Amino acid sequence: MNARSVSYWLTTGLIGLLYLASGAAYLSGAEPIVEGVVGHMGYPSHVLPLLGVLKVLGAIALLAPGFARLKEWAYAGIFFNLLGAVWAHLAVGDGVDGAIIPIVLIPVLFVSYALRPVSRRVSADAMVPALA
Repeated sequence: MNARSVSYWLTTGLIGLLYLASGAAYLSGAEPIVEGVVGHMGYPSHVLPLLGVLKVLGAIALLAPGFARLKEWAYAGIFFNLLGAVWAHLAVGDGVDGAIIPIVLIPVLFVSYALRPVSRRVSADAMVPALA
């Protein structure tokens, strides 16, 4: 296994495991999650199960072999989730210190995306619609 593969799997594994654990915590209604997301940030409690399911599905999509187009969507969804987390922390006055975890995870996600193997990429031909 070369350095590129190791770096890809370290970053992808980190994001995948964090999103599996986070999704499980959202789905279980863990008190720190409810207090942080609902109590502190003011989100309605009914978004927790939705976010939990989406986090778990995104992690599975990143970690599972194949499904290159689905992986593209998962990377985008995770990026938007992390960006939204940064914005939410800043909006409620947590400052950069409160948003440090998603701030750090965004570049980790970008490294995972940039280093993904060819087998996990959508081919250039598949991205361009045919002119018939």
